[in-house]
Amino acid sequence: MRVVATFMLLLLVASFARASSAIDNSSPQQLIETSSRALLADLDVNREKYRRDKKALYKVVDETFLPHVDVDFAAQQVLGKHWRTADATQRKRFVTAFYQSLLQTYGDALVEFTSDRLRVLPYQGDPAAERGTVRTEIRRSNGSLVAVNYSMRKNASGEWKAWDVVIEGISYVKSFREDFGLEIEQKGLEAVIRRLEAGAAQPSGKA
Repeated sequence: MRVVATFMLLLLVASFARASSAIDNSSPQQLIETSSRALLADLDVNREKYRRDKKALYKVVDETFLPHVDVDFAAQQVLGKHWRTADATQRKRFVTAFYQSLLQTYGDALVEFTSDRLRVLPYQGDPAAERGTVRTEIRRSNGSLVAVNYSMRKNASGEWKAWDVVIEGISYVKSFREDFGLEIEQKGLEAVIRRLEAGAAQPSGKA
């Protein structure tokens, strides 16, 4: 689960850029390529700052990742059948707490990510389709390669957004849905949301 969550976070944060860096969301491939370049360029400049001050990293992500990631749709898929029974307030709280928990827990791994560890592979999808998959490879610290595929969907405005990460055939959405589903069945949705909120409130992101 740690590997899945770390690269899910990489996907979320890869959507941010400084105002001077253009993000091209006209196609799935362009979105991943341009956002990844923007992320890595920012990390190269601000890595030491982010190591000392994670809040600075969190602030940049909070302000700029939303336009390129379909967070609500991803959270809906994570909750599965429980999304239908949740009220509007619970849905909003779950989306916020789930994201904050991931961001704080795996911030250290993100800060250490470098450009030589990522390779975006040629796109093989149908340019006219409204869904697509962008394939990449991530090199672990031991040199082994991990297949990381980003699931993309086009919104009503014609913009591409990312909503899932599949690591060596394992979907983060499916993995979290199984984990949260079991906990919700045992404790209830409200208890799970409160646990996530409590964890996100801690400096380390862990309750």
